[in-house]
Amino acid sequence: MKRVCFLLQVKPERLEEYKLRHRQVWAEMLQALRETGWHNYSLFLRDDGLLIGYLETPDFDAARAGMAAREVNALWQAEMQSFFIDAASRAPDAQMGSLEEVFHLD
Repeated sequence: MKRVCFLLQVKPERLEEYKLRHRQVWAEMLQALRETGWHNYSLFLRDDGLLIGYLETPDFDAARAGMAAREVNALWQAEMQSFFIDAASRAPDAQMGSLEEVFHLD
């Protein structure tokens, strides 16, 4: 299982609504994430909008491709795009570049 961490930037003026939306994630979206290999998936949000995502997956590229093929993901990304600083150029899931893991306490 590969551990993946990524960063995104939520618009500071949209933080409360962003948190609210994630307390109400659609059941179909949750199911799609599970079915496409997103395990132990968490999001952490700092008060300036820095969003840190963490997940475990056998293959991050395959997990992302699996979600990209789901209609529910396209709908979710369209709903969430305006929350992010770089919203005009790419959907949030297209901005997820993973960070290099340099240490893990086993």
